[in-house]
Amino acid sequence: MASGQLSRAEALVCSDCRHACHVMLYSDTKTRLFGKIPIKHIILMQMRFDGLLGFPGGLVNLSEETLEEGLGRELLEELGVALPISVEDHVDSCHAPASSPSSSRLITHFYVKKMEEEQIREVESAAASTATDHGQEVLGMVRVPLYITKGGGGLSSFLSHSFIGNARSQLVDALLRFNLVTPKELHKALTHSLKTNMHTTEDLQAALALTEAKRKRF
Repeated sequence: MASGQLSRAEALVCSDCRHACHVMLYSDTKTRLFGKIPIKHIILMQMRFDGLLGFPGGLVNLSEETLEEGLGRELLEELGVALPISVEDHVDSCHAPASSPSSSRLITHFYVKKMEEEQIREVESAAASTATDHGQEVLGMVRVPLYITKGGGGLSSFLSHSFIGNARSQLVDALLRFNLVTPKELHKALTHSLKTNMHTTEDLQAALALTEAKRKRF
């Protein structure tokens, strides 16, 4: 078992820990970008209130609810629809990265649920129209681009964004575990993503220098 990972049973006996559950909702699709590039699968993530990307879900209270019940409650608040989540959808449990915000004694539980494409569209619609958390804790749903364009865009660029906690590693693991992209494609995307991050750092440094110059004038 990888470092930090726990079995479900081991995680549930950690009563002195906080527990958070998140789920990756996805479907197959036959649609093509620009009528040419196969999109293959629709994967939903969300832009959080803190500007980080993450999966729908949140903290659960094991003294009052099961992991799945707590996740279902969070999904209703964030997506505006009641989605049945079962033990069979559970993928892994692990200690949150020490570098993540509020990671002290936090165990994250990750689920993956496959749906029909029409169901995914209904979730997206409800999340923007009826979810109580829309525009507050959740700023909007986003789809993960699984293709790589000639210029290196798509999945490469998406992976270079900022993610909450271990959400990026959860995404990468799920892509491989459920054969949504090939290891070769993912390796290519991650390699290009590292280059993108280098350019992003340069852009941020240039922007910082600009604001510093402006700040000194006032």
